[in-house]
Order: sequence, then structure tokens, then C-alpha cells
Amino acid sequence: MTIDLLLVIIAGILLVVGFIGTFVPVLPGAPLAWAGLLVAFFSKLSELTIPTLIITAVVAVLVSVLDNIFPVLMTKKSGGSKVATTGSTVGLIIGLFIGPIGIIVGPFIGALVGELIHTNGDFNTSLKSAWGAFVGFLFGTGLKMASVAVFIIIFIASLIH
Repeated sequence: MTIDLLLVIIAGILLVVGFIGTFVPVLPGAPLAWAGLLVAFFSKLSELTIPTLIITAVVAVLVSVLDNIFPVLMTKKSGGSKVATTGSTVGLIIGLFIGPIGIIVGPFIGALVGELIHTNGDFNTSLKSAWGAFVGFLFGTGLKMASVAVFIIIFIASLIH
């Protein structure tokens, strides 16, 4: 096995783990996927360019920042507290053990429970806040998934020459 093939394999693994990281909170999805592109750049089997690496690096940073801002902005816009955002993250972590439905429903339930605790049981306010946190979570996660999917397409395209 040549070093170039090994680099491409490592890059592919980083991209797949990066994609998983778009919905698993402990893994930095976009940065890991970008690291995969960086590793691929050093392989003679890939035709990635420095401008591509720079653009994708900017996208990875931007997406990572926006992913943290969207839930907070949407929660605030819907009248919620930071507790709803924290609850959304806890709900996601618990939801990971339930499966795909848990990943989708967990953040909403977590935000609802967090806001119910914060508002001393005001269900209508809590529901509105939970919805905001959930929508923000979906925006952030969707943006990360789309970006990393494009990184994967760029990687595959760089190998086909």
C-alpha cells in the first residue's frame, strides 16, 4: 500500500466521521471533515487545490460558529431562555441512544423540559421556546450536514481525474 492510498483512506475516514459529527455533539463535524480534505490534499491521488482548501476552511469555521448561534437566536426569538438551549443539547445526547427518531425528537423534548423547569411549568411559553430551540437546532444541523456532504463530494471529485 502506498502512502498516497493510505492518505486517501485516512481522509475518507475523517470525512465519514465528520459527517457523523454533524449530528453527534461531541464530534466537531465540519472541522473533522475539513481535516479529511487537508489530508487528501497531500496525496498524489487527489487533485485538491489550495484555494479549495481555503474556501472549505472558511465554510467549516462559519458553519461551526453558526451551529452554535442558531439555537440561541431562535430560542431568544421565541422568548426562551438559555435553559431551553441547554435542554435541547441534553435531549440530543439522550436521543442518540434511542436512534434516529431520538436524534430528531430529543432536542425538542429536552428544550421543553428545560424551559418548563425555568418557567415553573408554564406550558405554552415552554412549548414556544422549545419549538424555537428545536428549529434552531435543525437549521444548524442541516447547515452542517449540507456543508460536509459538499466536502465529501469535493473529495470524491478530486479523486476522479
